[in-house]
Amino acid sequence: MEGHSEAERIKKAYERRDERIPSQLYSFFNPAHSFIVQRRDWEIIRAFKMCGITTLADKRILDIGCGTGRELVNLIRYGAKPENLYGLDLLQGRIDIAKQLNPNVDFRCGDAADLPYEDSSFDIVTQFTVFTSIIDTGMKRSIAKEMLRILKPDGIVIWYDYHMNNPQNPDVRGIKKREIYELFPDSEIYLKRVTLAPPISRVIASFSIILCQVLEKIPLMCTHYLGVIKKVGL
Repeated sequence: MEGHSEAERIKKAYERRDERIPSQLYSFFNPAHSFIVQRRDWEIIRAFKMCGITTLADKRILDIGCGTGRELVNLIRYGAKPENLYGLDLLQGRIDIAKQLNPNVDFRCGDAADLPYEDSSFDIVTQFTVFTSIIDTGMKRSIAKEMLRILKPDGIVIWYDYHMNNPQNPDVRGIKKREIYELFPDSEIYLKRVTLAPPISRVIASFSIILCQVLEKIPLMCTHYLGVIKKVGL
């Protein structure tokens, strides 16, 4: 019952968010958004290579909290095959859009705390700013457990999420390093601070990408963790 209540809270929070977020904020014609995504994707590719992954063509990949499928489209650009991609989101409207845009990807509406997939069936499981949207600790633990359950023994989780709160958005909570380790016990975890604070990027990117790059090298200026999580001892 608590999980159901949290799911309903998240749905309402995203409805409020969609009403107040300007459409251009996450447009690639917005220099700040382009900078953030390109730098983040560079770090993700670097993380893949660190794990010995140099092609995505043979990888079965699930993105939880996939929204309209934007992150999976990025993976297609980097060599993943649409028929190997899966996306799950709590919001039916976003899944409907995702299916229209990418009909060859397996998109489903559902709760990530109860994933409709078999054990050890994915090479890579990704989550992009999903856990910060969840306040209920039990739900976060259930999702983390499910992510590990469906991961192959040699598979990896790609984690990308805020490590700090957003003072302008009470519906999200940053996930600190200690909590990530608690969510994924018996796992090997690599974390790196990435992504220049978006409010700073939005001010600077329109006139100096170079300055954005310089500031992003300062960990204290970065708002997210980019992580690789591996199961160990299983």
